[in-house]
Amino acid sequence: MKADDDHELAARLANEAGQCLLELRERRQSEVDGKTLGDEGDAAAHELLVNALAAQRPHDAVLSEHGEAGPAREPAGRVWIVDPLDGTREFSEPGRTDWAVHVALAEGHDVLASAVALPARGLVLDTGAPPKPPARRAGAPRVAVSRSRPPEFVGEVAAAIGAEQVPMGSAGAKIAAVVLGDVDAYVHAGGQYEWDSAAPIGVARAAGLHTSRLDGSPLVYDRPDPWLPDLLVCRAELAEPLLTALSRSAATRPEGSS
Repeated sequence: MKADDDHELAARLANEAGQCLLELRERRQSEVDGKTLGDEGDAAAHELLVNALAAQRPHDAVLSEHGEAGPAREPAGRVWIVDPLDGTREFSEPGRTDWAVHVALAEGHDVLASAVALPARGLVLDTGAPPKPPARRAGAPRVAVSRSRPPEFVGEVAAAIGAEQVPMGSAGAKIAAVVLGDVDAYVHAGGQYEWDSAAPIGVARAAGLHTSRLDGSPLVYDRPDPWLPDLLVCRAELAEPLLTALSRSAATRPEGSS
């Protein structure tokens, strides 16, 4: 099997799930409330991805936000890590574009191929043809943070490097914003699951961006426990100042210390 096929498959499935979500939102938005619309979208995209992977990669395991499918996962084996709808809340709000579809293939606890669809922006970013981040625009660095749960220490870190915070929804949309040059970094703490970041981290790495835990250690995928406590994605030139600021902040300070 050619690795290139996995890049192409990830991009194609992310796009197909994204088109499914756009069609459903157009058809149902005036008929149901936001929560119902989000739930219906999540379920429809999950079914599309799981059925397609069963047909296209019947020997690979699937780890989705909605459970496991296909053959049982083997240690360090091939597993597709998917989030059918990242940013369910944003998907259900008219006019918002910060929601995404994630499709990633991991093997050996690393992401080998992945794609992130941003359907409302008409974009699919993938590891087969990774985008080249544009030159950083002049002015203060811009750091994407959660619009609903920004970590308290981010203000401390942003001040240390003279950055401004940009609230956004969806981890995939935030990491894609770094890839596309809309912001310069994304800092997250408080925990996510592997499906929240595997695909966008794969694309960010392929695009040449820095990706790590907040203490600078590598991000590891396809573990028995899919919980990931934190992550940092940023332009390469900001990695050192951000990791230094993070090392001096509450983000990496042992609990109980001051």
